[in-house]
Parts: sequence; C-alpha cells; structure tokens
Amino acid sequence: MRQIIVDTETTGLEPSQGHRIIEIGCVEIVNRRLTGNHYHQYLQPDRGIDEAAMEVHGITSEFLADKPRFPEIVDDFMSFITGAELVIHNAPFDIGFLNHELKLTDAGWDDITSYCSVVDTLILARTLHPGQKNSLDALCRRYDIDNSQRTLHGALLDAEILADVYLVMTGGQGKLSLDGADEASGGQQAGIRRLKRNRPPLKVVAAAPREIEMHEQRLAAIAQANGGKCVWRELDS
Repeated sequence: MRQIIVDTETTGLEPSQGHRIIEIGCVEIVNRRLTGNHYHQYLQPDRGIDEAAMEVHGITSEFLADKPRFPEIVDDFMSFITGAELVIHNAPFDIGFLNHELKLTDAGWDDITSYCSVVDTLILARTLHPGQKNSLDALCRRYDIDNSQRTLHGALLDAEILADVYLVMTGGQGKLSLDGADEASGGQQAGIRRLKRNRPPLKVVAAAPREIEMHEQRLAAIAQANGGKCVWRELDS
C-alpha cells in the first residue's frame, strides 16, 4: 500500500473568503515503511497573509514573493499523490483548500477524492482516545514522539511528525528507520530461546473487561484506517 502523509499551510482559515495555500508538504509511506521520498513546495498566493495565520507558521509574503503559483506545480503535485491513500490530520481543512486550488487552476482537475482515498487521523485519534486532546502536539506527547523542532507549524515538518504518529497509532513498526538493517541485525543477535520440556505449566491470565474494550477499540481503528479490513478479526472468525 502506498500512503502519502499530507499537510498544508495557508493564508487563513476559509477558502471561501479567498484564502490560499502557501505551503504543501507530503511524506511517502509504502507498506508501512517511510521511503524517504517526499514532496515539498512553497507557493505564491497573490494575496496577503492573515496575522493570526502568520503567528502559527511564520511564513511571510516577502518570503513567498519569488515562489511559483499553484497552477505551475499542480501537475507535479497531482502526479505525486494520485493513486495513493492520503493520511491527513483534520482532513476536511486540507482537502477543502486543495480542492479550491484545483478549481482555480481551471485545468480540468476533479476533486482530490477522484484520485485518492483519504484517512483522517483526527477522527482516528478521537476513536482511540475519546474525550482527550487529539491535536498533533497532544498525540506526540501521548506516543512519546519527539516534536521539539516544532516551534512553528511547517507543512513538511508536520507531515513527517504525523507519519510517525500514524504508524505508532495504527500498530507501529519495528523501528522508524528507512531500511531494515536494525531489525535484521537484531534478529541475528537475539537467537531463539527454547523452553525446557519439564517446565511447569504457564499461568494463563484472562484479559480484564477494560482490556478487552481497549482491544476492540484498537481493532476498530485499524479497520477504519484500512478500508474496513482487519487481519486480527478475520483470524478470530
């Protein structure tokens, strides 16, 4: 499976009020492994940036003055994401802005969802942690993910952080590395520990009701993130 973690920064909150995208950051995951492949672009919005937005991301109009406009990069961007599953935190915000930009290009592009499926990690987090804070910063604290570089929002940095959060939140991987060297060497060093034939019987500890409930919540979240499929439930049936 090819997944693209997507984040954007904008001039304000509402595309209906003429606000535009000023930064796009994308990180690629294939079969739950970070590939190191990414897409990153700053954009000239041809309008001012709201002060409140600038306080969030720190991007100024002066910095964007010589950057390309969305129609100049739309084909490269769409080529990068087409056919992938997009993973976005608070997806309606970013998808709404991207669809708005596509319409403004007048180049025949349909809505993003015509080319990609979308997973909203905010909905996923609320399913796993109801009643708790589920911002990206809060999830980093919950899953012990380093976001110390995130003094300001940035599309590519936030996409990289969300990639780590998503992988841990949906079951994790051995290590968030770009190759399997650590896992392979670890397996060779660990070896196989065999139990003695005359060992006493192992104690069986049944799961508590709360543990069963949490297990079901995790399976539901995995199924939601994978189009309704969950291998563990298939095995149970």
